[in-house]
Amino acid sequence: MYLHLFRRRKTRWAKDPQVAADFRRQYVPKTANPPFRFARDGQKQYLLQTPNPFCVKPTFSEAFQFWFKLGWISFGGPAGQIAIMHDYVVEKRKWISESRFLHALNYCMLLPGPEAQQLAIYIGWLLHGTRGGIVAGVLFVLPSMVILLVLSILYVTFGSLPWVYALFAGLKPAVIAIVVLALIKIGKKSLKTVFHYAIAAAAFVGIFFFQVPFPYIIIAAIVLALLPRRFFPGLFTPKTKGQGAKEKIAELDDENAYYINRNSAAAGGGFSVGRLAGQVLVFGLLWLLPFGLHFFRDGGSGFWTTLSLFFTQAAFVTFGGAYAVLPYVAQVSVQKLHWLSELEMVDGLALGETTPGPLIMVLAFVGFMAGYHQYGGSLLAGSLGLLATTYYTFLPGFLFILAGTPLIEKTQDNPQVKQLLSYVTAAVVGVILNLTIYLSKAVVFPGGTLAHPDYASLAWIAVSFVALHRFKVNMILWIGLSALFGLAVYAARLV
Repeated sequence: MYLHLFRRRKTRWAKDPQVAADFRRQYVPKTANPPFRFARDGQKQYLLQTPNPFCVKPTFSEAFQFWFKLGWISFGGPAGQIAIMHDYVVEKRKWISESRFLHALNYCMLLPGPEAQQLAIYIGWLLHGTRGGIVAGVLFVLPSMVILLVLSILYVTFGSLPWVYALFAGLKPAVIAIVVLALIKIGKKSLKTVFHYAIAAAAFVGIFFFQVPFPYIIIAAIVLALLPRRFFPGLFTPKTKGQGAKEKIAELDDENAYYINRNSAAAGGGFSVGRLAGQVLVFGLLWLLPFGLHFFRDGGSGFWTTLSLFFTQAAFVTFGGAYAVLPYVAQVSVQKLHWLSELEMVDGLALGETTPGPLIMVLAFVGFMAGYHQYGGSLLAGSLGLLATTYYTFLPGFLFILAGTPLIEKTQDNPQVKQLLSYVTAAVVGVILNLTIYLSKAVVFPGGTLAHPDYASLAWIAVSFVALHRFKVNMILWIGLSALFGLAVYAARLV
């Protein structure tokens, strides 16, 4: 029995278990966080080292500052927002390893609601437990809610906002570049076998050419992975050379370069039935308190009760992101409830696409217009409608993550679960490719025809890609420069 020992990133081997025990007593602090653990590999055992000394646990204040900043710069829909989080927490600060990040992302992709916000809650929970998850989720949404509230008031007051559209028009090409970079990064790390590539291609074809709903794509990916696996196992195994001791040590070294890695416990703690019951009870109370006020105020059949129930229902069917639920919301709110007109719905989508935060915030604009029209042009009623819509749209996401994550964390070392989730990631690559093409067409061909491209946007996409990928320009700085670019183009067209 050999024991591989780590000491200040130098290694030595010990055949005698007593030597290993002496080593642990001498060099492994009892308060090590996370504790040293053994990883078994056949007849060998590897003693995992503590995290990189330069990679320490972020303070709650540091995490708070990041989540607050992320809420103001999270442009580009879920792909862009996930790319920003990955760039900061994985690559720059090394708070979370790649394996844990993808494990969290795969789980969030299976849930209804905005996956980027749920991923932020998950990461916040990993770092600082329940309070970290709550702060991350709230700050992810709060800035976009404030911006959309201000823009909605300006929209109904002044009618048109050309300078605002110009400001954010410069951001859209940069967003396309960010999404492309996210596609490349996730694709490189997720597509490991022939079957992964096949799933990604099938997902793209299904959603792009046949408009197959996203939940069906995920279900199909899992089913197709389970059925042929028994007959063609070679398609499911990455073609890699057998790992020797050095390769395994390098892999362990890479994981332990991160504060949260596959060997460390999350700050949120493990699963317990009592905790789950308490979380469900708290969620029920948080949902019932404002709803009860609305119910008794209007007798259960009035405007506020309808609004609360409608957007709660919408929150539980938003599989596949905002574009999957917007047709349903538009149909009900425009044609059935008459809360706003079709043109106002289109304007709301434009506002939602040009503000940070999840695109599902468009529903908050619908809530604003519903309250505004219901009470004869009242800005106060419109503002309350926006706040109520935001509350009921995003509340379920906290329950899904805070209650479900402790269970999901137990599956990270389960090879079957990990493999199934890897198929989900492969399908997501195809969906992100579809999103990239969809957004690119809207930005480069704003008129809807391929004969009249927007050459300025096309050029800025290329410039943004080179700046971010080749020269590693700070993403926040580039977002600001892109906004100035949009204003410059608008000013030039006025001359």
